[in-house]
Amino acid sequence: MFVVQSGAVKFKQFSRSFSSFSRFAISCSRSTAVGTTSPLCGKHSPRTLAAWSPSTVGAFGGSPMVNNNHNIVQMRWNSTDEQSSRQRIRKRPMLMDFPQLVWPSVIKTIRNWIMVHFIIRPYFDREFSLPEFIQGTKQALQVVSSSLAGGEVKQLEGLVDRAALADLKQSLAKMSVAERYDIQVEKEDVYFSFPYQVGVMFDESDDDSQKRFVEITMVFHVLRGLKGMIERGETVPLNVGVLPEFRDKISICNYRFIKEFTKGVDSDWTVNVVNHFKPSDYVEE
Repeated sequence: MFVVQSGAVKFKQFSRSFSSFSRFAISCSRSTAVGTTSPLCGKHSPRTLAAWSPSTVGAFGGSPMVNNNHNIVQMRWNSTDEQSSRQRIRKRPMLMDFPQLVWPSVIKTIRNWIMVHFIIRPYFDREFSLPEFIQGTKQALQVVSSSLAGGEVKQLEGLVDRAALADLKQSLAKMSVAERYDIQVEKEDVYFSFPYQVGVMFDESDDDSQKRFVEITMVFHVLRGLKGMIERGETVPLNVGVLPEFRDKISICNYRFIKEFTKGVDSDWTVNVVNHFKPSDYVEE
């Protein structure tokens, strides 16, 4: 569960109940991620490939190139027209270099359930609830996105990892005011969300104690204006994600949360990956 205080989100510490348990093999500079397909050490470790990728670009149209001035002009006109069309569909700069995750993975969903019920709850936090965690991440999504939209990155110190903040500052500097405004998300506008990947990490680089971390990657599907539609009593179609009239209002957010569960350490959930993108940016007319 997350709590907002003084304009910044403070993640409420889950009560912990540790017991002795089997130690897992350690790698990645004596760190290993359990339940992931790639090392989780470091803040920007490579992740599972995206489940969705931009559509491929078609070739230029036009008449075949032959030794004829008319056809040459026609080919050049078509090329210029398509280039200008591409310029109009300008993609918003990515906030961070992270795979664009869109849909759940069946294998990862099963693995996540096992991680939560057989690792996290028995050995890390007996009161951990994934549904409550997801609700808290929506609140974090709203606060982080609002601060980024307003260019108030300093307010995110303590909530967002320092290395991630440095990347976010550079990305925001490349955005226009309109593009930054488009980042802002109301939690009530999230119409679909799920944990894409749950990972547990152990680090024995310190001989005195074994550090333990839990890392959860969340995916949010957002429809701008959804809150207003519901308040006005408008019917929201179940297939809203594929309707052309809503295409430009839909965005997808990837956030990764991490928390240290080392015995004797008082830690909060923090964010080490923030990414927003719009599927419509990758669809050509």
